[in-house]
This record gives sequence, structure tokens and C-alpha cells, in this order.
Amino acid sequence: MRQDHDTTKNEAPRPVTRRWIGRRFARSRDGSAAIEFALLAIPYFMIVFAILETFIAFTGEQLVANAVDTMSRKVRTGSITAATTNEAAFRRAFCSEISILIQCSEQEIATPDKLWLDVRNFSTFALIPGSVPLSANGDLNTAAIKNYAPGAQKTINMVRAYYRWDILTDLLRPYITNVRPSGGRPNYFLIVETAAFRNEDYP
Repeated sequence: MRQDHDTTKNEAPRPVTRRWIGRRFARSRDGSAAIEFALLAIPYFMIVFAILETFIAFTGEQLVANAVDTMSRKVRTGSITAATTNEAAFRRAFCSEISILIQCSEQEIATPDKLWLDVRNFSTFALIPGSVPLSANGDLNTAAIKNYAPGAQKTINMVRAYYRWDILTDLLRPYITNVRPSGGRPNYFLIVETAAFRNEDYP
């Protein structure tokens, strides 16, 4: 009777070589998900934070726009005039309109650093400036917007707000703005909202 013998016990063990170790390492999938996540986590979270910051910045733009409309209505109807409301009181009232998301300190109200308000009257609508005032180095020319002179009845007025929105994670907004401080990359997105109107013939 023929008997089969197990010859595997007699085989010599496969020699461990660098080439064999390299092939085994290349075929191994242990920890691949963790490595892939580590490579993709940074750009993924940067995109998520950029989307969130863009959403919040858009909300801030709408808030500033609503504040400009509200304050313009008060100027147009005579609730705010140069005789009854000074510049500090006007800025304080404007800050109250945007306080849900944007906070203005007393120092910001007295000495603007982020929020700039331009309130003027003109003889014709054609004289109202249509561009953002920029300085020689490409930054916002704040010296050109220190104006507070609301007009009387039936005068043409403009209320314009500039707000420097700080950028944290959004990598796109710095490149879609024409504000280039010293020709470099700005660290803020400039919100600009304008309302032009003729005052009512209030008493």
C-alpha cells in the first residue's frame, strides 16, 4: 500500500530578504485608511472652514446692508439731521443695528479702525462717487471718507459704510477684492454698502 508523505515539513524555510520584505510591505493595506485621512484632513477641513467663513461673511454683508438702509431711512425722513444727531451718535446708532454679529467698542466708535461711515449731501446724483477710495499703496483711503454732513429737506444724500472683515481661513476672498495693501495679500475682505436718496420734505 502506497503511503503519501508530507514533504512540506522537509522544505527549508523561505529566506527573508530585503526584496521579500519590500513586496510584503507593498501588498499590506494595514493603516492605509489612517494615512489617507491624514493626507486629506488638512485640505478637507480648510475647505469646510472656508465655506463656513464665507457664509458668516455673507451674513455680515447683509447685516451691514440692512443697517445702511435703516439709517438712510432715518436721514431721509428727518429722524436724523446734522442739528439733532452728531457723528458719534450716528455711529453708535449704526453699531446698534449690526450688534447681532458685529460688535463696536467705544474706542471703535470714537476712533474708527474697522467701520467707516461716509454721510454726505450732494447737489446732483451724478456727483455721488461710484468707486472705493484707495490710497497710493492700494489700501482703503480712510482719510477720504471721514465725512458726516447729512443734508436738509429735499437734498440728495449718500450713506455709505465700509467694514474691514477679518479673514481667518478663507483662501478665496483675498483674491477677489481689489484692496491690495502695499501690493500684497490683504488679510481682510472689504464690505461696502451704499444708499443714495433724496430727502423728503419733512417739517
